[in-house]
Amino acid sequence: MKKKVLVTGAGGFVGSALVEHLASSRGCPVVGCVRRASPGLGFQPFETGDLVEFDRWGEALENVDVVVHLAARAHVLKEQTGNALARFRQVNVDVTARLAEAALRAGAKRFLYISSVGVNGAATPAGPFSEDMDPAPESDYAISKLEAEEKLKSLFAGTDMELVIVRPPLVYSGKAPGNFRRLLQLSGIGLPLPFAGVSNQRSMLALDNLVDFLDCCIHHENAAGQTFLVADSDALSLPEIITAIGSGMNRKVRLFAVPVKALSLAAALVGKRSEFNQLCVSLVVDVRKAHEMLGWQPPVLARPALAEAGREFLESL
Repeated sequence: MKKKVLVTGAGGFVGSALVEHLASSRGCPVVGCVRRASPGLGFQPFETGDLVEFDRWGEALENVDVVVHLAARAHVLKEQTGNALARFRQVNVDVTARLAEAALRAGAKRFLYISSVGVNGAATPAGPFSEDMDPAPESDYAISKLEAEEKLKSLFAGTDMELVIVRPPLVYSGKAPGNFRRLLQLSGIGLPLPFAGVSNQRSMLALDNLVDFLDCCIHHENAAGQTFLVADSDALSLPEIITAIGSGMNRKVRLFAVPVKALSLAAALVGKRSEFNQLCVSLVVDVRKAHEMLGWQPPVLARPALAEAGREFLESL
């Protein structure tokens, strides 16, 4: 019997890919929750409007077996007013708690919460992150994600609900938003880039690999009650990432060396410290738990996936 799955954030970058995969490859009945329905979604949407105000989760959860909660307030680069953490909490903690409570009442069996590797921290100067390390979130976003994890554990304690927490790093494809899109744009402009001296290691996650892993967590019995870090098999340096993207664009990326300290200072002066850290600082995750407990292996390799992202991005222009 196929599991009925509710996916929040189904119109987003990850959610739309997951819904398509579950419906087409798995044949699962899917409830795709979106803020507003729009043409071309590829599935029958369930409109929620503003999640902060939404109060019809019971209707959306009818006969649902598994909840995949992707919807969140993500990184906001330029907050307009103060108390950013309160706004992150309003969506990432409070909305998550209301959905979880409704899922319990509706009799759902499993709740997948898509958190963030930022819960572990922002960099790995002393070795890879693993699931058994103490959390050390730095950004307001990551703090709210950790608080949501803890809230879910408290709500589901002593119940039959199977909580699965997934902490991905930066997720990429040719349609990725945010910092990876800016990296695609940089790789495609054809101008020399000052990153030859960056010798970091960066764990990232191809969209196809994340979708496959979430599918595994929906269906694998050993995922119940677990927290997973997940990433591509290879951690790459920034020059390696840019070179792989460029190969998909059929362009030879030209790199020259600027001291990393100088790049860091320049980023700070123009208010791009966060972007600098996400590209130039090392962040590596240990994915052995996913491999050993679930038998999961990423279906695509990092370099070909990055090249495909470059090709897809170029074709979309």
